[in-house]
Amino acid sequence: MPTLRSSSSSSSQRHSSSPSSVSSCLQKGGQRGLPASPGSSYDERDWGQTSKGDSDSLSADEDSDFEDSLRRNVKKRAARRPLKTTPVAKQPKKGSKRVRARHQKESEPPASDLFEAVKAAKSDMQSLVDEWLDSYKQDQDAGFLDLINFFIRSCGCKGTVTLEMFKKMSNSEIIRHLTEQFNEDSGDYPLTAPGPSWKKFHGSFCEFVRTLVCQCQYSFLYNGFPMDNLISLLTGLSDSQVRAFRHTSTLAAMKLMTSLVKVALQLSLHKDNNQRQYEAERSKGPGQRAPERLESLLEKRKELQEHQEDIEGMMNALFRGVFVHRYRDVLPEIRAICIEEIGSWMQSYSTSFLTDSYLKYIGWTLHDKHRDVRLKCLKALEGLYSNRDLTARLELFTSRFKDRMVSMVMDRDYDVAVEAVRLLTLILQNMEGVLTDTDCESVYPVVYASNRALASAAGEFLYWKLFYPECETRTGSGRERHQSPRSQRTFFHLLLTFFVESELHNHAAYLVDSLWDCAGSQLKDWDSLTSLLLEKDHNLGDVQESTLIEILVSSVRQASEGHPPVGRITGKKGLTSKERKIQADDKVKLTEHLIPLLPQLLAKFSADAEKVAPLLQLLSYFDLNIYCTRRLEKHLELLLEQLQEVVVKHAEPAVLEAGAHALYQLCKPEFTFFSRVDFARSQLVDLLTDRFQQELEELLQSSFLDEDEVYSLAATLKRLSAFYNAHDLTRWELYEPCYQLLRKAVDTGEVPRQVILPALSLVYFSILWLLTHISGSDVSEKQLLNLKGRMVAFCEVCQSCLSDVDSEIQEQAFTLLSDLLLIFSPQMTVGGCDFLRPLVFVPEVTLQSELASFLMDHVFIQPGDLGSGNSQEDHLQIEQLHQRRRLLAGFCKLLLYGVLDMEAASDVFKHYNKFYNDYGDIIKETLTRARQIDRSHCSQILLLSLKQLYTELLQEQGPEGLNELPAFIEMRDLARRFALSFGPQQLQNRDLVVMLHKEGIKFSLSELPPADSSSQPPNLAFLELLSEFSPRLFHQDKQLLLSYLEKRLQRVPQVPGHPWGPVTTYCHSLSPLESTAETSPQGYPRSKKRRIEGPSMPKGDASSSHEESLQLNSIPPTPTLTSTAVKSRQPLGGLEEVEEEEGSASELTHSQPLSDTQWPSYSGPQRFHTPLHSSGPGLGNRMTRLRLMEEEEEEEEEEGLVIQDDSSEEWLDTDKQPSSFSSPGEQWLDLLDSTEVNIENVVKVMTHPCSGCRFLPLEILPLGAQSSCCEKAQAAA
Repeated sequence: MPTLRSSSSSSSQRHSSSPSSVSSCLQKGGQRGLPASPGSSYDERDWGQTSKGDSDSLSADEDSDFEDSLRRNVKKRAARRPLKTTPVAKQPKKGSKRVRARHQKESEPPASDLFEAVKAAKSDMQSLVDEWLDSYKQDQDAGFLDLINFFIRSCGCKGTVTLEMFKKMSNSEIIRHLTEQFNEDSGDYPLTAPGPSWKKFHGSFCEFVRTLVCQCQYSFLYNGFPMDNLISLLTGLSDSQVRAFRHTSTLAAMKLMTSLVKVALQLSLHKDNNQRQYEAERSKGPGQRAPERLESLLEKRKELQEHQEDIEGMMNALFRGVFVHRYRDVLPEIRAICIEEIGSWMQSYSTSFLTDSYLKYIGWTLHDKHRDVRLKCLKALEGLYSNRDLTARLELFTSRFKDRMVSMVMDRDYDVAVEAVRLLTLILQNMEGVLTDTDCESVYPVVYASNRALASAAGEFLYWKLFYPECETRTGSGRERHQSPRSQRTFFHLLLTFFVESELHNHAAYLVDSLWDCAGSQLKDWDSLTSLLLEKDHNLGDVQESTLIEILVSSVRQASEGHPPVGRITGKKGLTSKERKIQADDKVKLTEHLIPLLPQLLAKFSADAEKVAPLLQLLSYFDLNIYCTRRLEKHLELLLEQLQEVVVKHAEPAVLEAGAHALYQLCKPEFTFFSRVDFARSQLVDLLTDRFQQELEELLQSSFLDEDEVYSLAATLKRLSAFYNAHDLTRWELYEPCYQLLRKAVDTGEVPRQVILPALSLVYFSILWLLTHISGSDVSEKQLLNLKGRMVAFCEVCQSCLSDVDSEIQEQAFTLLSDLLLIFSPQMTVGGCDFLRPLVFVPEVTLQSELASFLMDHVFIQPGDLGSGNSQEDHLQIEQLHQRRRLLAGFCKLLLYGVLDMEAASDVFKHYNKFYNDYGDIIKETLTRARQIDRSHCSQILLLSLKQLYTELLQEQGPEGLNELPAFIEMRDLARRFALSFGPQQLQNRDLVVMLHKEGIKFSLSELPPADSSSQPPNLAFLELLSEFSPRLFHQDKQLLLSYLEKRLQRVPQVPGHPWGPVTTYCHSLSPLESTAETSPQGYPRSKKRRIEGPSMPKGDASSSHEESLQLNSIPPTPTLTSTAVKSRQPLGGLEEVEEEEGSASELTHSQPLSDTQWPSYSGPQRFHTPLHSSGPGLGNRMTRLRLMEEEEEEEEEEGLVIQDDSSEEWLDTDKQPSSFSSPGEQWLDLLDSTEVNIENVVKVMTHPCSGCRFLPLEILPLGAQSSCCEKAQAAA
């Protein structure tokens, strides 16, 4: 049988290897420049060098075969006989496809038969391997060629290895020939190709390799099968620069190694059994001993020894030839395969592989830069550390790499961090004393992480570190130790100690959620929790009691709702049926237990507002029907009594809101006890209303109130306001007395602040409840007018409060006024509610200006610096920031819903850059929504914002040296942000950007210098701000804007001899010969651009060629495909230069990346694509152009800067292109929404098809006009 010239290992190496360990084979030096065999010491590796390229991980001698030098002077290994006591491979099935094909006298099986069968995965893999083995028995050359071509096809290569190549060429020559014939159409190959037919190929491929070795382990593996040739071929392919070859062959080699490891393990077990049988036979007496039996056992042991040496030689060749190189491959998928397989070797054959010489590869790879590789390392180590019998061999590895494993808890990828915590939990369980307190303290804060999987893993670590040992030692062993009261009390005491003393977080709900998966049964022991709280002689402090109550409420909420707290991310979409059943059972249990105890808890802690507020929240998680079904109405009476006592006793907002919400939960008509609860509510409101009437009369009649009276009135108003928020108190008629109180406050200013605030809320809630009563078109006009009058009167009061001296009153009035204006806006008539049109309220100009002034005075202010060291001050500043964000959000909603004029948005947009860290997300969303409503108006508002800032700076500093001030540099940054907000849709925004430039030029030259002065116009520096929008222009637009600027400059009385700086900067940004990346003036940081330039493009034509690619009818060229053998990376292609600030990561968050969706005209139905006629001019000769027509001076204000588009028949043919424009007027439709941009001077573009007019600028004519260029133009029109 012909064999390949090279082999992966020699028989002399196999016979010289140690029978007891595979690692002894690897102590010799490698070949082909391979590194020496792994030792037991750990040296540091520079992982930054692994990404240099494939050449870094390849051998220096790429043309030589693997271990070709070892083949010299080595004898051929004799064929081994199969074991007599073991079965041989199964016979092929009768009538199989492959047998029938062989009977048809085919000399060689098709190369795709085996590949297609594995790809289809329709038949049993064992039957497929048996069929191939049968064909191999009949024709070894053809069978082995079939196997080789299967691996070649699995790489995605369409070439095949013929019998002549197999006989005459070496491995390196075969691989070089296959590389030349690869002819890939794309970067995908079977292991990475998308589609359902390829998803299962990876598993089928691995299963085929495993089954092949399994079926050959008793016969062909030692009896003539050319495993050396197969290993040599896979080794050569794994050194290829072609990614498909390298990836597929590495996977095959590693799976082959894994299967050989299992065979070696079986041989080791057979040897041990044979040794025991031999020793037992020898221990018999001379009369009972059977010499034939001893001779047979000796012969079998010799045969097993030879087989093990053969297998170890194969494994040695695969490890040295493939793993040692590919575990640091440039491709992360290949590195992950190597690490995953070596982990399985260590677990299955720990005797040989669980040594420091192999463990170091996993340790080094823990520093890999790719998440999947680090993940495979951690999972491999989890399999090792989970076995207590193997941990003794991991001591040196643990001491060396423990710090790295602990640091991976804070990995940037949550999946890696989760596995790192789980690994540390296994180390904690199976290796005592290895993790120090410092190591554990690195894991404790993770229980409060936002990712629930990570927090749960950290919670399990915390449980095994702190809770489990203490509960086990104090309660003893046994199944029921966690159910004993002593164990539960110990658990909660430890939980309290950890939460209070660690001071890592202020909310116990996140700690409860982290421990829920591992200690849920303990946390749901509400009997122990309530007994600890109700004990009289307990040693709990005030903080511990509050924490324990929070733990009780959190555990009840978790059991009742089944989802984590707010802000914690979980990947689960919903609960399973089993989880819903457990949730329902837990809800019934906690309700039955807590209904009798809740009145007792309220009675004990009723004086403490911090404790009683969360206790009142428990009612929200009860199954309230149990009050009726279990006949627990007496406990309901006690609860209502305690609730009334709490409301009367406290005036804190949290307690009152919790009490009002708890009563709202009980006041539902479907409950049988509704009448009883409604009566209790009426009694409570009557009590509060009577008290309010008495205190209000005293306030209105007397000119002076002491502090106690003021406090009593304010507390009563707070209680009524809290209940009015949740309950309809309209029948108590609280609007009139509260409005009188507010009128007196506005007129005299004698009402205290703490009384005005709840009174404003009361009137606001009364108006909203009146609005809810108006339903249906049968409402009377009197009711509508009454409600409208109350609303208008209250708005006047709030408007007066905006000028109050107290900031809290101002903010409260602004918030309520914003909500009312939004509710009573024209939007309230949408959805068939035209009968509410009399209620629509449009604010006057004075009110709008006051709202804008309030925003400037209370929102856009510079706060203090955080992180001063005082946590209370930092917390106060954060709360104030949240309040300012709420105020700004309310104002922006008024803008977007049309309540306020959109021009007022300029007051918000001009602070976009200065207050980006505080309000950037709100302003960005407002800007996006405003552009969706009206793109043209939004661009005008952006320009207005810049004008306002420039005018303010000009009035403060004067025109001299204006562009050198820091404030002006901030304005340039703002202009750059505005330019980035247009996004990559350059074609859609073309008309808007041109109009913006034109209006900016007008503004810069609107004020001229005195006739006898040589100074520049005061607004001329505005051109530098305008230059930030130049990268958004097309090449044609830049040329015409330059002409427009030149004509405008001719009207300036005196132009100095040297050019003005702003004009030079602006012209430079519009220059067609300069890249738009170089538009920044001298001394100002230049922004970066992504440029699209061909490598062979002349330097002088680079800019013009790039600009020509931005025409309206240009189509991006199809990129050429390159082979994976050439690993040079090309920059991402695109049709537009995207501007980004140098060194500013925040700018990138606002600029959309180049993608296929950037140009919607080229994806899907090609909206702007102009097909070419066979007889028409070429695309490059039909580029559209733009020209600004300078009209008479008196018509200057009405002239329109219009963008030309192709108006050929293809653009207007709706039958051929349904998504194209059907009329010239529709060319101005906004592609972001259905809003139509109003253009006064709509034009029609005439295309000149004749060659004589091809290079002439297109005329822009009004609709209905005709072109006078030539007769062909009229015919085309």
